[in-house]
Amino acid sequence: MAEVQRLVAFSSDPRGGNPAGVVLDATGLTDADMLRIAAEVGYSETAFVVPRGEREHDVRYFSPKAEVAFCGHATIATAVALAERDGTGRFDLHTPAGPVPVDTQVDGSGRHTATLTSVPTSVREVAPAALDEALAALGWTTDDLDPALPPRVAFAGNDHLVLAVSTRDRLAALSYDFDRLAALMSTQDWTTLQLVWRETPALFHARDPFPPGGVVEDPATGAAAAAFGGYLKHLGLVTPPTTFRIHQGDDMGRPSVLDVEVAPDHDRVRVTGTATRLG
Repeated sequence: MAEVQRLVAFSSDPRGGNPAGVVLDATGLTDADMLRIAAEVGYSETAFVVPRGEREHDVRYFSPKAEVAFCGHATIATAVALAERDGTGRFDLHTPAGPVPVDTQVDGSGRHTATLTSVPTSVREVAPAALDEALAALGWTTDDLDPALPPRVAFAGNDHLVLAVSTRDRLAALSYDFDRLAALMSTQDWTTLQLVWRETPALFHARDPFPPGGVVEDPATGAAAAAFGGYLKHLGLVTPPTTFRIHQGDDMGRPSVLDVEVAPDHDRVRVTGTATRLG
């Protein structure tokens, strides 16, 4: 039987953050085994690690319903679990989306933290019909959107539709048609919707519907945070080098903090968070 470790990522409090399962030695597990274990764990993702070399590992991610190419919060949880076992420093992770190095350290409070470096980010226009359908599923109109942060599909290992609203109240009142949004996201191959409100240039609030994983809402989404960093850079909405913070999960009672770093000389984005064990 594979040993499953359970951690929450992007929070030092087990009542916050996003839970992830981590299997530190998945050698010999089949795809069916991993999907079954992920469904039994029941978190939005479980990471399965196969050692490749010294501090170098292959990692795959499964939701209860399907494999996903990349998952940020499960990467942070995996890196913290590895650091606790093998010591802090760099781990080179090979994911289906590409290589993702992760640097681990212990902060001033004695907590293990991890910083992932995403695959190169990119941004593209969203088809008008797809945007209209997304807004309809959310119960939003274009009047709800912040014109300074235009809708785009952002990529950092998988695709996320970025929609920015003009008020915190609109974000807080999120209630959407799960089946309708799930059908749209399936046709568009979007992993989550990155719904954001900008409080200041360095502070954003986010909510992330995740119907493809069978999850109404993700409390912390590292992959979407990385994609959003790329979105801001590619659209010229920030001046690198810069950092900003995302608060996510507050509206669902699982507060999470994601710190994002955008560099001037490459399109990879760094996302930092802590993780703590459950149970």
